[in-house]
Amino acid sequence: MPLLGFSLAALIGLSLGLLGGGGSIITVPILVYVLGFGAKESIAMGLAVVGVTSLFGAAGHWRKGNVQLRAALVFGAVAMVGTYAGARLAAFVSGALQLLLFATVMLVAAFFMFRNGRKEAALSARKESAPVPEPRKASFPVMAVAALGVGGLTGLVGVGGGFLIVPALVLLVGLPMKQAVGTSLLVIALNSFVGFAGYLGHVQVPWLYLGIFTAIAVAGILIGTWTSHYVSQAALKRAFSLFLVVMGAFILFKNREALAQGGGEPAPTARSPERERGVGGSTAKTRN
Repeated sequence: MPLLGFSLAALIGLSLGLLGGGGSIITVPILVYVLGFGAKESIAMGLAVVGVTSLFGAAGHWRKGNVQLRAALVFGAVAMVGTYAGARLAAFVSGALQLLLFATVMLVAAFFMFRNGRKEAALSARKESAPVPEPRKASFPVMAVAALGVGGLTGLVGVGGGFLIVPALVLLVGLPMKQAVGTSLLVIALNSFVGFAGYLGHVQVPWLYLGIFTAIAVAGILIGTWTSHYVSQAALKRAFSLFLVVMGAFILFKNREALAQGGGEPAPTARSPERERGVGGSTAKTRN
């Protein structure tokens, strides 16, 4: 289903443009369950797609003055260490376990996104604005631990971590929300590129598929950024959180046998090269 998969690529960009995050959460499921790539191959490709797409989004926020470069470089530099370590660690973890961890991250993200959406909707109904946290800066060790954790998650399961980076930048770095969203996209881009580099040599990348998929996702983020001015963010977050629950449950169901075995062999996916060799293999079949 290449046509369907490439069409869904636009959702990745739309999510990043509308919400400032969430794109990586849907990238891997599309690559695995629609386009039929292997788990490790999909995670590596997902990092590249989200990295390029986020970079385009960050450029748009930069023009509006919503990117705090110093915060992005400091937080991003520490996070990139964790990202590279997570990507290298992934070589010793089965693809099934990666997908199970990925599904868990989706469900956690869905919970916080739904709760945040309900809070925003309630405030909107009362015609109140969301409370702005008092800007404050945490100590560097605390910030470093948070950045390493976000980076490690990015490298291991292929999520950009926007739903973690934005609150970290607000609460630990002291950035206003708008700057946190713009800065987060730059940090996501840096993390994703480093994570992708960590996978090179462990998976074979189908560059043609990756290029087409990325181009469509970039078009999606441009449309999503423009549309964000006309759509209720609270409603979007609640709808997207429900979508994450469905996708997370679907991934857990597809890998239920691996879950019962503690993350061993995965359940094969349709048209996946791992049907023959298992997701935990060190290489994936290249598509020509």
